[in-house]
Order: sequence, then structure tokens, then C-alpha cells
Amino acid sequence: MDIQLIHQFIKNALAEDVGDGDHTSLSTIPSGTQGRAKLIIKEDGILAGMELAVEIFAVVDASLKVDVLLQDGAAVKVGDIGLTVSGSTHSILIAERLVLNCMQRMSGIATKTHRIVSLLKDTKTKILDTRKTTPGLRYLEKWAVLIGGGVNHRIGLYDMILIKDNHVDYAGGISNAIKAAQKYLADQQKSLQIEIEVRNIEELSQVLATGGVDRIMLDNFSFDNLRAAVKLIDGKFTTEASGGITEENVLEYAACGVDFISMGALTHSVKSLDISLKAY
Repeated sequence: MDIQLIHQFIKNALAEDVGDGDHTSLSTIPSGTQGRAKLIIKEDGILAGMELAVEIFAVVDASLKVDVLLQDGAAVKVGDIGLTVSGSTHSILIAERLVLNCMQRMSGIATKTHRIVSLLKDTKTKILDTRKTTPGLRYLEKWAVLIGGGVNHRIGLYDMILIKDNHVDYAGGISNAIKAAQKYLADQQKSLQIEIEVRNIEELSQVLATGGVDRIMLDNFSFDNLRAAVKLIDGKFTTEASGGITEENVLEYAACGVDFISMGALTHSVKSLDISLKAY
């Protein structure tokens, strides 16, 4: 956990929510009132965001006492209690929504990722996330993918060169794009992996003739073409399938022999896991 990044996120989120005060709690609950609450799991799934929740409570009020009962990555069922928290009721209520928003979202991502990873347990294929994340929440969403058993792709534009269709078209072709990327890395004295997206067998052939990449992304290939592409690549480069891949067809894509499958659906359209925080 990047504690500096996490604390900055928490402070920004609290500023957005609290403003100049939680006037509902301030007006209805006497100052100094003490209470306790429990985190209740209301849907089966994989728990994620517990470590983050502990930090949220600590940032809101370091005097809050949090007892963690279930860890990140735990398989949970309806009725399980994830944690208890006790202390200032005003502080608990300020932290409540941020804890739930984060844990529900992260647990939903971890649950979906875990389901897909389980489907592929008898294959060599690993599941990757993408940059199709909620602005400002990418770190948390990719963290949840890891908790669910998936693998992080690049974090952003800065930690890998990924030459996609628009780059190829703007650069004037595949060979130009690859050679320009190699020169850039040499000139800038940077050590980054190069991945290139191809849209068909013809573009794949151009990549194979040019070389100089680490991974080839096979985008929107039919199953027949994907199998043919993997055979042509013949282990010389890492392979990744992408485009139109769902929980329903992911196993068939994996059966084509690719090393990785990237799925934007892990983060861009996932259903949150139902979790609540209740006084007791």
C-alpha cells in the first residue's frame, strides 16, 4: 500500500464529502457521544478494501478502535462481519460512507476478478486489468484486481509503451511506430517494455518482421485468427488478447493459447458488493 497516495486520496474524498461539517450528526447527536458499529456483508463475494478502511478510520479519528475480523481476499457470505469500530459517533458517521463506497467498489472488482481467475485455473492464461478505470480511483481499482487474483497491466501512460491503433496510424505504420519507440527509449535512457496492438494477421506479420517489442496485443481477433496468430508468434513474444472479452467467453479465448487476456470490464462496469455499516 502506497501510504502517501492513500492518505492524499482519503483527505480529498473527505473534503469533498464533509465540507464545513457533518451538520446532520452535529445537530442530532450530542458532542462526545460514544458508539460502535459493525461492517455487515450482505452479499457473497471476495472482500477487498479492508486495509484501506482501517486507514480511513485512522485519518478521520486516530482514537477510533477498529477490530478487523476478515482480511482482504477472504471469501465472504451474507451475514459475515468484516470489522467493528468504536469511539466517537460523529467520527464513525463521517468515515462511514467513504469506507462503504471504497469497500463495495473494491469488493465488487475483486469478486468479478476472482470468478474469472477461477474459470481459467486449468489454463496458462492470466487476467489483466486496463486503464479503463474511474478517474481518481485507479490505484484502488487495480489494487482490488490484485486482491481478486488478477494481474495489473501498466498503471498509466508512464510505466510502459503501448502502441495502439491510433499511434500506428499517426506514426505512419507499424515499423515506423516501433522504431520510433525504440529510439525514444534510447534517447531518454529509459527502460520500459514495448507492447504493440495489432488488428489482423497482416499487421501481426509486420510486427514479426520488424521485431523489437516485448508483447503483442491481439485485438478483436476471431477465435480462428487468434489461434493462428499464437501459432505464428510461436512463443517469440508474450501474447495478449483483448476486445469483446466477457466472463461468458473468456475461457474460449484462453483456450486459444494466449499468455494474457485484458478485460476492461473488471473495472469499468463492475457491480459493487452489498456491504453496510450499522450501529449496534
